Amino acid sequence: FAMNSGETGITAVVLAAGLGRRMGEEATKQLLPWGKRTVLGQTLFNLQQSAANELMVVSGHERVAVEAIAHQMGIVTQFNPQFATGEMLSSLKTAVSQLGGHVTAVLVVLADQPMVEPTTYDQIMQPHRATQTMLVAPQNNGCRGNPVLIGRPHYGELLSLPANAAPRHLLQRHQTALKLIPVHTDSIHRDLDTPEAYEKWRPKTG
Repeated sequence: FAMNSGETGITAVVLAAGLGRRMGEEATKQLLPWGKRTVLGQTLFNLQQSAANELMVVSGHERVAVEAIAHQMGIVTQFNPQFATGEMLSSLKTAVSQLGGHVTAVLVVLADQPMVEPTTYDQIMQPHRATQTMLVAPQNNGCRGNPVLIGRPHYGELLSLPANAAPRHLLQRHQTALKLIPVHTDSIHRDLDTPEAYEKWRPKTG
């Protein structure tokens, strides 16, 4: 899709390649039921209600099932062949290396954050749209959370991070440039890393 010069194009990259080992052997957390959807489906649904220009899902573990959910919703996917090792960073590198020149920033979204609201995504993207801020993270109760926004000037550094690093190492290197956005929700800290977290947060029916 074409954009006028001076416009911002933000691609939300959903990292859905992980093995989710802490959830136990049987369950892939992004495929667990979440109300009428799956955890991944709800995360994608919320993103589709946000102001993100494009969505991309990075698949790996359970590739067929993950990609089916994305494709049903009209969302492009990218397979990360290195998903079993440094999942988060290698998935982000996979996505960033595929982005077109019109993309001025990526919103790095974890597949297991179905409680982050569209308005929260928009709050995180707003400084980039307004003033071309290139590093943005949400904060609640003094703690930084996810998702985070990383602008194009940092892609080279991101791609050169060692395999055992994480996207947060990039943010830590640029503390002065990082804009922290206070949000009124702790959903930015809620990911479904354990069966207990899933049971606690999942929508109860009836």
